[in-house]
Amino acid sequence: MKEGVRLGNTGYLKKEMGFWSLTAAALGGVIGSGWLFGAWKAAQLAGPESIVTWVIGGIAMLLIGLVFSELGMVKPESGGLVRYPRYSNGRMVSAVIGLGIWFAFTSNPPTEASGVVQYVSKFWPSLYSASSGHLTAVGLVVALFLMAIFVAVNYFGVILFARVNTFVTALKFIVPSLTIVALFVSGFHGSHFSQYGGFAPNGIGAGLSAVATAGIIFAYTGFRNAIDLSGEVKNPRRNVPMAILTTILISIVLYILLEVVFIGDVPGKELIHGWSGVNLRSPFLDIALSLNIMWLYWVLAADSIVSPAGSSFSYTASNARNVLGLAKNRFFPAFFDHVHPRFGVPTRALLLNFVVGALWLIPFKSWYGIISLTGVLSVYTFSVGAISVMVFRKVGLSKGKTIKGMRVWAPLAFVVSTLIIYWDNWSKLQVSIWILLFCFVVFFVVHFIRKDASVEIKGGLWLIGYFVLVIFMARIGNFGGLKWIPEPWMSIIVGLVALGVFYAAVANGVWYMRKTGMDQILREEELRDPLSNT
Repeated sequence: MKEGVRLGNTGYLKKEMGFWSLTAAALGGVIGSGWLFGAWKAAQLAGPESIVTWVIGGIAMLLIGLVFSELGMVKPESGGLVRYPRYSNGRMVSAVIGLGIWFAFTSNPPTEASGVVQYVSKFWPSLYSASSGHLTAVGLVVALFLMAIFVAVNYFGVILFARVNTFVTALKFIVPSLTIVALFVSGFHGSHFSQYGGFAPNGIGAGLSAVATAGIIFAYTGFRNAIDLSGEVKNPRRNVPMAILTTILISIVLYILLEVVFIGDVPGKELIHGWSGVNLRSPFLDIALSLNIMWLYWVLAADSIVSPAGSSFSYTASNARNVLGLAKNRFFPAFFDHVHPRFGVPTRALLLNFVVGALWLIPFKSWYGIISLTGVLSVYTFSVGAISVMVFRKVGLSKGKTIKGMRVWAPLAFVVSTLIIYWDNWSKLQVSIWILLFCFVVFFVVHFIRKDASVEIKGGLWLIGYFVLVIFMARIGNFGGLKWIPEPWMSIIVGLVALGVFYAAVANGVWYMRKTGMDQILREEELRDPLSNT
């Protein structure tokens, strides 16, 4: 009998993925339109300081990756980003974080599709309006068609997805590597790092804010595919952590080098008005053309389709598993807790995400229009994993399945995540605030309709306090806020507050698990379902 994980009212998610196919799925999410546009947007916002923004974003994702590596060792589960908060802190935290994750990552396929269309508009100008920075009506139709293809590939199962994605990811990794080498040896100008306003032409704050708004967090969060697909992996306690950490380390090196060569090779005429004036329709494609590297130009033209498409294959697959998690937690109708009996994939979830993705694409109409709004939402939802991992340790679920130093890495991950949220520009942050507020409202409506136990709210009281504190600190802060307290003191205060919230949240979670007996339930579940651990 084929190995599988029961997760749905009809069928099983199949355990068909090994280390390489899982790593390919994660890298496939990381190496997408982020590498085609992220270096340009970060440089435009922060100048050469953008290199530091990739380092900060990479450190944050590495810390979060360590957290989820241990969670994957303790309880590998498809849709784990949604399920872990449910176990550690109850339904309110699970609902808000799960819905937040879902909102954030339904935006990824339309983001990647719009990235493809924007690059292709170099050859088909009617797809994109340079003056407005938006896709045209024709461009939107093409982007929707691409999203439909992403769904179709995933619809026919994990094996097809793994085979297609592993091949595509290999191509995606080769092309940016070739780009780095080619641009280093052709027209690289080290003077760009000191001229045109110096290393930080817009101030240190611009670089910090760019971590969330320039597509840096968007690019790195592709590693989450290894978490969401962990229930379909052979030997998950070995393969999931290895895939997560391998993906993050490779992506940090790759993105820093891409930013370096972009800064060194951007055409001088683009810098006449400083880094803020750099406006390239198809960034690396335009640089290759300006340097007359025609072989690279045509390779990049092809990869502008392959990279975002491959990333969307990964995101389309993994976010369908989040819908399964939300349905299991009863925040989506049971209709979506369904796995196709033949193909072994959540087909109804795939179709739902396609519809919601279209609703992201149609009003915002561009790559930057979407990613500038969703970066902070992603960080906010990821940060809760740091709480879950320490709660699991405190109640004894992690024995023999731990990563050294987690007592340091987990609180540090939460603090850094909170700082990235605070550093976001207040005008952009407000969008995430409204989305999360909507998630809270949905929870309370469902909670009172179902007349659930009050313990499900009490287990997540810390999240309400955290939400209010983040809003208050961002509003009085220095990144589009009222600037009541100067930097770096305000950032230090934010970090200390985050540390206090972290320990309060862990204590809250330990109380919840022991009050509800959730720790014992998980132990018994592990004994009943040995397939989840092999």
